Order: sequence, then structure tokens, then C-alpha cells
Amino acid sequence: MADQKSVNITWHEGAVTRDERQKLLNQKGVTVWMTGLSASGKSTIACILEQMLLHKGKSAYRLDGDNVRFGLNKDPKSLMEKSGYSEDAAKRFGVGFSTDDRMENIRRIGEVARLFADAGVIAITSFISPYRKDRDAVRAACKPGEFIEVYVNVSLEAAEARDPKGLYKKARAGELKGFTGIDDPYEAPVKPEIIIDTEATPAEKAAEQILAYLERGGYLVA
Repeated sequence: MADQKSVNITWHEGAVTRDERQKLLNQKGVTVWMTGLSASGKSTIACILEQMLLHKGKSAYRLDGDNVRFGLNKDPKSLMEKSGYSEDAAKRFGVGFSTDDRMENIRRIGEVARLFADAGVIAITSFISPYRKDRDAVRAACKPGEFIEVYVNVSLEAAEARDPKGLYKKARAGELKGFTGIDDPYEAPVKPEIIIDTEATPAEKAAEQILAYLERGGYLVA
């Protein structure tokens, strides 16, 4: 986790309040945090949910695990190769796949999602986010009711059978170290707001389940 190193800084409140933004959009900002094993269906559900919300005239933005690592959370090697950073600078700014790096990855995404929600947008994240304490830390940084944890549940056997990127196969062969579910743990949520069994629930039905929760919770009106 990154510590706050700057001491001569002050948080500045803006002239536009969150309530004003939400009234303009006629919705409430919230973070919908999807967590689950690789190949559980998180990204597919997130894409469908985002479309459903936009078709309802709601402002939503999807933060995907792979996509974020192309920019905000590039790994150190990629930063060195593509951006010309020194090795030390790349290690400071980049995020790899060690335990500490994964923690920092989730911390950064949590902060970005919180900013989206503060702007009145429905932020949809789809990250494995394997460690419970990291997800809990993101929840703690949000106000009550502004973090919805969605456990996209799938058995390891089913996830391996899907394996669209071939990652489980590589992990089993020893080509990928520290892969969640194989040689690194996944800590399932204890009390998520929503549980989706993707072995029994099609992706569109899963997105509808989340949409219904948002409607019942009053998130789609200011």
C-alpha cells in the first residue's frame, strides 16, 4: 500500500456539491464492486450491466482489471519499455502482480471508483481482488450504502474449464506464479450485498439481478 508522503497538502472542497451532481444526473453515485475468480464472468456481466444502465439514461462507467493495467496501473516492466522510465521510477509508479502490488492495484482502483461515485456516476468494477482485507478497505473508504459488493461465484473446476485466456493452463504448467486459485488464495466475501452463481445464471440474468438491486435501493433516482 502506498503511504501518504506529501505533508504540505490540503483537501479542497469544490463549489459543486455531490447532491447537485446527483440531481443533475437523476441518480446516486455508487461503486458496484464485482469480485471472483478469473473466468468467473465478471467482465461479461459488467459490460452488460453498463449497457443496461446507459439504455436507461443513467451514467455508468466500467473499470476492468485488464484495461486498467494498460494505463493507470502499468506493470514496472511495461513502464520501462514503453514510457522510458528508469527502473527505480518504474517500480515506484508501476504495479506488478506480487501480493503488495495487488494490494496497491486494488487501492488505486478503489480511489478511482470513489471519485466516479462522488461525481454521481455508477462505477462498475470487475477485478479478481482476491484478498478480503483489500476489498474491506475500499468499502471503509466509502460512505455507508455507496459500496455494493457483488460476489461472482464459480467453482475452480468450472473456471478452469472456461479458461478463455489460457491462464489456468499456464498456471498449472508452472508458467504463471502466484495465480489466484492455483498457488495463491482467493478469499470469498463474507457478507456481500449480492451473490451470483454464474454456473447456474446466464450473464444477462446476472446483470438484471444487479440492476434490480440498484432500482430497489433507489440508486437510479436522485
